[in-house]
Amino acid sequence: MLSVRWWDLAAIVAASVTVVLTLIDPPYGPSEWGAWAAAAAFLVVYFAAGRRLIPVGGLRSYFVVAVLLAAVLAVGMAFEPAFAILQAFIYPFVWTTAPSTRSAITANLLVAVAIVVGYVARSGAAGLLPGLGVAVLTVGFSIALGLWITRIAEYGAERARLLDELQAAQGQLAAMHRDAGVSEERGRLAREIHDTIAQSLTGLVMVAQRAGNRLGAVDGEPAASVRHDIELMEQMAREALTEARGLVASLTPVETEAGLAEALRRLATSFERETGVAVSVSADAAGLDRELEVVLLRSAQEALANVRKHAHASATTIAVTATDDDVVLIVTDDGVGPGDAQPGEHGFGLAGIRDRAALAGGSFEFGPGDAGGSRLRVVVPRADAAHPTGGVA
Repeated sequence: MLSVRWWDLAAIVAASVTVVLTLIDPPYGPSEWGAWAAAAAFLVVYFAAGRRLIPVGGLRSYFVVAVLLAAVLAVGMAFEPAFAILQAFIYPFVWTTAPSTRSAITANLLVAVAIVVGYVARSGAAGLLPGLGVAVLTVGFSIALGLWITRIAEYGAERARLLDELQAAQGQLAAMHRDAGVSEERGRLAREIHDTIAQSLTGLVMVAQRAGNRLGAVDGEPAASVRHDIELMEQMAREALTEARGLVASLTPVETEAGLAEALRRLATSFERETGVAVSVSADAAGLDRELEVVLLRSAQEALANVRKHAHASATTIAVTATDDDVVLIVTDDGVGPGDAQPGEHGFGLAGIRDRAALAGGSFEFGPGDAGGSRLRVVVPRADAAHPTGGVA
């Protein structure tokens, strides 16, 4: 679509060409004066009302301008046949600014009628057939060309829409590849920690126990001091082993194609098996965006890792509820409570949950529960409930 400046230039050039054609053959008389007045009226109609239609006008104002342009064309041709040169502007203008194809065709026919009227007004009945010939030829060409251009424009718009959809699909695919890569790397780190650090710490605990048993029958102050050091080594190794197992649990990907609820249930089952802490899951949040599911699942994983390391709980509850605007994740336990713990302090793994919620445009709360223990609450806005539920990696 041409800009307003290009249409302005085209209107001025069309009117100027018409005036120049009437100046070629002096002397000048009423016919030339009438043609000049019609050219001036054409510019007034265009600049006062026509250019307001660009790029597309309202139906009523469009037909008002079309009628005025057709009238100016008929009057100008009645004075000077060369005034027909304005067809080169009027036909494409009324087509491109039309609200619909039907209105464009109607306006084109109106301009063709104006041509016939102009010929008849100048030459009488003798101008009817020439006027009809010129009008049929020009309107036929205009409509054919307009329909062709409209079809090309529609095809271009369709291609632009398809390109936008393709780019969106590529973006989603890139996000899925990125998530898959992150998940694979987390799984690799979990396996490495399990197969190296955790195994070494398990061996260290066993060696410390064996050494302590051998020193059990030895009396004396030196032996008692060594037994104390070995017990301390065993305690430290056990604590480090607990930390390593917690890291493995938090890094291990939870994969499912059934959505967030199933992923949380699998996470709870694995946590119960490893720690003996009972976990109940209540999730009523179908149709969530995949990225939102990932945020909630990772937050739940971090929360359970926090329970494993610090809460000394016997039972934990995970609840997810959704409204039209946001989704709420609440994790509670019956442990010792948070005390004065704050995200990022005292080794608590709460900073990651806070950061995840913030990146998703949500909020994070952590504190004592109503019935003791601790309570973690994450609220994130619901991106698009219309998307189908995707898998969580």
